[in-house]
Amino acid sequence: MADFIKHNSTSFPDALFYEARGLEVLADTLKTAGVTELRVPEVTSVSEQELVIPRINPGPATEATMAILGEGLARMHAIRQPQYGFADDNMIGLSPQKNRLTDDWGDFFLEDRLGVQVGMIRNRQVKEEFEAVLRTKGDALAQFLNAHCEHPSLLHGDLWSGNVLFDTTGPWLIDPAVYYGDREADIAMTELFGGFSTAFYRAYDRIYPRTGVYVTKRAIYNLYHTLNHYNLFGASYLDACRRNLGVIASQV
Repeated sequence: MADFIKHNSTSFPDALFYEARGLEVLADTLKTAGVTELRVPEVTSVSEQELVIPRINPGPATEATMAILGEGLARMHAIRQPQYGFADDNMIGLSPQKNRLTDDWGDFFLEDRLGVQVGMIRNRQVKEEFEAVLRTKGDALAQFLNAHCEHPSLLHGDLWSGNVLFDTTGPWLIDPAVYYGDREADIAMTELFGGFSTAFYRAYDRIYPRTGVYVTKRAIYNLYHTLNHYNLFGASYLDACRRNLGVIASQV
């Protein structure tokens, strides 16, 4: 199998090392879960400039391979991890992702996910708008998330359709932003940009059904990603941020 060479397109010299570590953690956890059909490319070499992995020749997803993805992800999520967060900082796409290890999921997501992204907003008026909601709703938000998260799970962390490839034998996970958190944060992101079929969700729910408050959590968890896209790419993502923020303001 030929190699694929990914070049570091960020200003962060450790970005590819973070990605390599994420691939390793994903592979180890899938192995622990006994998942063999959902795969992660093995890192051949990594430096500040290049990440070398085997080349995957992607093809279209089928209902069968979507089901393999859903079942494999559910089995990985079912592995109970000791804490939330992660020992080291890493990246979420082109942005730094702050991490720490903690027993308090709600506080971690409020401070180290939403708080960090809101703190990066450059428009003062928009920043104050979001800070006001997190200030008044933050405690209730953290309590809500803690009440509705069963245990820490390993998350891919950036699970949109571009980070899943399919070849002739099944799915591959690439470009992770791993940490330990509420499994439904991964599922929420699959709905942010679409591309995952009904077969994926049916297979996932058969192994590890989503909770009754998933729809509310979906907006909360996707606020992190829409804020990240707003900070990276600008005002076209602001309406989506406000819609997700509105769920926190009105339902938590």
